[in-house]
Amino acid sequence: MKTAVIGASGYAGGELLRLLAVHPHFEVTAISAYSNAGELITSVHPHLTTHNGDKFAAVTEIDFSDIELVFIALPHGESAAIIENIPSSAKIVDLGADYRLENPAQWQKYYGGTHAGSWVYGLPELSAGARKAIAQQTRVANPGCYATAIALGCSPAVDFIDVSDVVVVAASGTTGAGRSAKINLIASEVMGSLTSYKFGGAHQHTPEIEQSLSAVAGKPVSISFTPILAPMPRGILATITAKLVKSMTTEQVHSAFVQAYADEYFVDVLPMGQMPKTGSVTGSNKVQIQVAVDSHSNRLVISVAIDNLGKGAASQAIQNANIITGFHEGSGLSNDGLGV
Repeated sequence: MKTAVIGASGYAGGELLRLLAVHPHFEVTAISAYSNAGELITSVHPHLTTHNGDKFAAVTEIDFSDIELVFIALPHGESAAIIENIPSSAKIVDLGADYRLENPAQWQKYYGGTHAGSWVYGLPELSAGARKAIAQQTRVANPGCYATAIALGCSPAVDFIDVSDVVVVAASGTTGAGRSAKINLIASEVMGSLTSYKFGGAHQHTPEIEQSLSAVAGKPVSISFTPILAPMPRGILATITAKLVKSMTTEQVHSAFVQAYADEYFVDVLPMGQMPKTGSVTGSNKVQIQVAVDSHSNRLVISVAIDNLGKGAASQAIQNANIITGFHEGSGLSNDGLGV
């Protein structure tokens, strides 16, 4: 299938190009970037030697008439204008936030500007019907990185935790903040230091997490979410806690999670005693999960690791594209992380 990648100069866009270079069904024939239009792709992504000699095009230079699949990896608020120029026959996976939220008021509160609408939410493992719902669509809203980790960590537990008071602390690598030059993200500021940001429930993935989990739980879910900037390029480690509303042991909760994800290709509920590690999922579409019951506080504790550029962005976008185009959802995706 002839494929376009829009916004390919960013970290997620670069990861898309890396993964698509070996995809058996998707052929990248158009690659665009805004401020980097006209530059060599390897001047921005020197590791992508598959594209030696190729240049970023301006999106206005792309002829979409024969494009069958489009990946859009732009900052929030920019996808809608591009989509107006894409024929309805093309399938689209939007890695941005534009079509994730159903409630315009939530969009206005956390993002601002015009709400573009909502598409099917592309988290196949979220619930029993999620994959089927995605397969029936041609346009998919790819979830946010934090939202992916937290929603998949909470979903199997919604029937036995107090969903009105879920507390999450999650650390992410610096690529999660995008590629724009910012003083607080330079190596001298980040290395050897941890800091919280968007403190006090201000992170834009909060309504997305609540929306997806409320649909699973069948009732409102409330999340208190604190993100942390970690001194590493990529990866997310989320720690989720919530009060138990049923008396359960760690073994019982672990069994429930194993059963919930027994048929999922990309979700690993680790053996008891083994903890998720960001390094174990780097470069993959994998999710690692571990659970424990804190009997002292009667709280369930859930640990989740993903690659924010993988399952949190590019590889999940390819998984969704595989589903809407009828290919095996693991096509072109690694089942193993890079490790140490």
